[in-house]
Amino acid sequence: MNNSISSSFRPAWWLRSPHLQTLWPVFFRQRPQLELQHERVELADGDFIDIASYPRPASPRVLVIHGLEGSVQSHYAQTLLLALHKAGFTSVFMHLRGCSGTPNRHSSSYHSGRTADVAEVLAHLRQTGRPVDAAVGFSLGGNLILKYAGETGATSDLQAVVAVSVPFQLEECAHKLEQGFAKVYGQYLLTKLKAAYQHKFKQRQAPLQVDLRQIRTIFAFDDQITAPLNNFASAEDYYRRSSSAQFLRYIQTPTLIIHALDDPFMYPSTTPSADLLSADVTLELASHGGHVGFVSGNLPWQAEYWLEQRITAWLKEHVLY
Repeated sequence: MNNSISSSFRPAWWLRSPHLQTLWPVFFRQRPQLELQHERVELADGDFIDIASYPRPASPRVLVIHGLEGSVQSHYAQTLLLALHKAGFTSVFMHLRGCSGTPNRHSSSYHSGRTADVAEVLAHLRQTGRPVDAAVGFSLGGNLILKYAGETGATSDLQAVVAVSVPFQLEECAHKLEQGFAKVYGQYLLTKLKAAYQHKFKQRQAPLQVDLRQIRTIFAFDDQITAPLNNFASAEDYYRRSSSAQFLRYIQTPTLIIHALDDPFMYPSTTPSADLLSADVTLELASHGGHVGFVSGNLPWQAEYWLEQRITAWLKEHVLY
């Protein structure tokens, strides 16, 4: 069975470049500032995760997870929460450890494979009478929710999953961000990772002896910081154990993966082949769209954000009201 389908997305004629698709919504999209309900979830290991809810009475609940160094201020965050609200859903935005503006308590950090945190937040919401019906993840968050769905199989308790612009093979993606124009994205993310590390250990002793000035790639950061802080032997070990591609065949939740073949954060060959997909996974491939872009529309002031239309349509089709 071939679960790969061609996407209906067509890029704006003035935004065909994958880089323009990626950067336009970051710099030019107006972002709503919603009145969110903020909550701190205390974790079993003594750390915490901050969540932000945009409630809608008597509505199915959707968990939204951001990408690397993202937050509820990311360009896709509150815009999606608003779109979900209009489509009839309550949304809960999950900040990964340390991404809500306050450093987390432990030396360990969030990372691409830390699905135990997803499970604990879902359990907290379920135990407090707010069970989650579906989940949406962007980039690293997409990797997380696909890995979680594969690990849990038939016991995920989710009716639907959507994952967007996922780095299915983490090591490949790390090296892609060292090449050509993609290096601009890699250096931007690396700068944010370094700043977060410095902010976290400004008031307490860092457990590692590293010279941040000598760390020049995301691979090096993951090898010298992410891996040792989170009990991986190396960057290669971290990537091997955390990449979502190997978990796709075990997913038993209706799952939509939205991916552009021109995503500048990865190679076209990073896209999982059909034999890696379970019968419950639909891989929707677009020729264009960049990384979490997917902007259409006839003119710049008429830009349309196709992702939200596609995500809400899928959820309305698969989540029982």
